[in-house]
Amino acid sequence: MTEKEHMKAELTLPSELVDLIVDRVVEKLKPLISGHGEHKEESSIFTPETLSRYLQVDISWVYRQVSDKSIPYFKNGKYVRFKKSSIDKWITSQEKQPVPKFKHLRNRATA
Repeated sequence: MTEKEHMKAELTLPSELVDLIVDRVVEKLKPLISGHGEHKEESSIFTPETLSRYLQVDISWVYRQVSDKSIPYFKNGKYVRFKKSSIDKWITSQEKQPVPKFKHLRNRATA
């Protein structure tokens, strides 16, 4: 036997199980294929007021971030709006990662 023949494996599944798998795959792919894969929540648009509630900050903070161009936004005419998906990505980018304990100890030892 060749090496290629040793690697060959066959799997036999009952047709009912194959049909179930196909149905589940089609169910998962339908929204993506039809272009409606985004959940309503992910495609939400915030006003400054709704964004301030979402972020639990004062509305003046929201306007200051827009003025400083430090938060993702777009304008619809004269109106400032925010895509929830962009805001969520921005929040993730703002997260501070914890510093491992040994790094603190090493910094203390060199000080």
